[in-house]
Amino acid sequence: MAQTPRLSPGDQAPAFALPDADGSTVALADLKGKKVVLYVYPAAMTPGCTKQACDFRDNLQRFVDAGYAVVGLSPDKPEKLAKFRAAEALTFPLLSDVTKATLTAYGAFGEKQLYGKTVTGVIRSTFLLDENGTVEHASYGVKATGHVAKLLKDHGL
Repeated sequence: MAQTPRLSPGDQAPAFALPDADGSTVALADLKGKKVVLYVYPAAMTPGCTKQACDFRDNLQRFVDAGYAVVGLSPDKPEKLAKFRAAEALTFPLLSDVTKATLTAYGAFGEKQLYGKTVTGVIRSTFLLDENGTVEHASYGVKATGHVAKLLKDHGL
């Protein structure tokens, strides 16, 4: 599998309508008028993804104060996301993309390096979208630990 195209600032964020942890559909169009932090993670309830989710949870008010809604996205089924949300007291939406179509559209699914080997999978990524769904910032291959602090610092949030 070749590398999927990546998004850049100024690109229009691909539309999506995906189930959340409760099975309710959340669409990018529903978030129009709000700035959005869309973060992509490989698998709920794994150590790195838990650390990253908890970092977003613990800093959620800083994002909200800066006008951002935080949304997590993974290929996990809604039932697993519900368990993850409950276990970690997460208060922002977690979206399920079991087909990986949205992940691919965002350039967050494809070839990556894992322990020195090339594998195909979810590329941990973060996107800042403006009120009109335009990409302000796109980061690929981010680290689970320390990424939220870097995001806050680099964007003055």
